[in-house]
Amino acid sequence: MENVDRAELATVLRGARSRLSPVDVGLPAGARRQVRGLRREEVASLAGVSVDYIVRLEQGRGPKPSDQVLGALTRALRLTDVDRDLVYRLAGSEPPQAGRIPMVIRPSVQRLLDRLTDLPVLVLSAKSDTLAWNSLSAALLGDFSAIPPEQRNIMWQRFLGTGMSRVVMTPEEADSNAAACVGCLRAVKATYPDDPDLTRLLTELRTRSEEFESHWQAGRSSTMHSLTKTIAHPDLGTLTLDCDAMHVPHTDQTIVIYSAPPNTPTATALDLLRVTGLETFGPR
Repeated sequence: MENVDRAELATVLRGARSRLSPVDVGLPAGARRQVRGLRREEVASLAGVSVDYIVRLEQGRGPKPSDQVLGALTRALRLTDVDRDLVYRLAGSEPPQAGRIPMVIRPSVQRLLDRLTDLPVLVLSAKSDTLAWNSLSAALLGDFSAIPPEQRNIMWQRFLGTGMSRVVMTPEEADSNAAACVGCLRAVKATYPDDPDLTRLLTELRTRSEEFESHWQAGRSSTMHSLTKTIAHPDLGTLTLDCDAMHVPHTDQTIVIYSAPPNTPTATALDLLRVTGLETFGPR
């Protein structure tokens, strides 16, 4: 039976939203607001859920949130560890525990993400969940908020979803990339052998993807590293970007930053993306 205190959860979520300003989460301040705090649509956008979902939760009539949604909400609301744990318990879930893969972004990392507006940036968990992204990375790679939270995992998308569908690779590069992806998850499994979400992810990948299982049986490990990626953007064409992976100590999270040398066609395309964002230029 669900053990969700919907009324108290609604109160806590409304209070957390009211304490934040747009500047706190990297959004423009805009015109003077009649009510203090973020708007519901702003929280929904930051968490990657619908506005209606936020409305129902704040009215105490929403469904039991999944752990993925709770993680997204608590990150969007910039909750401390204590307040995050409270939200999990009110929602009838166990808070993240020792031995589990950290899924909450440190405030300092979130501040860094909020200020890196000139380059596409992602924050990934140890098992490659897309924990956070800025608007430029969504414009470059696709709208992450359109993907269900439980599928916002680079490895799941690589083997079972549409993948990073805009990334262009030769067959040889694709095979090498697949081997590296599987090797990364093998290394993560050795570090977090008891993480249930990782276990579920590996079970699904090994069961449903012959490609993943074949590489898994090879027994190799790997780590995420910097490289060059080719992106086929639907409006701007082929872009060649440096993709640098920066490890965040104590959380096993990775900040991924895309950039291009100055005075190149790709750098010019990034300049245009800063203006257009997720807009399209016409029928495709």
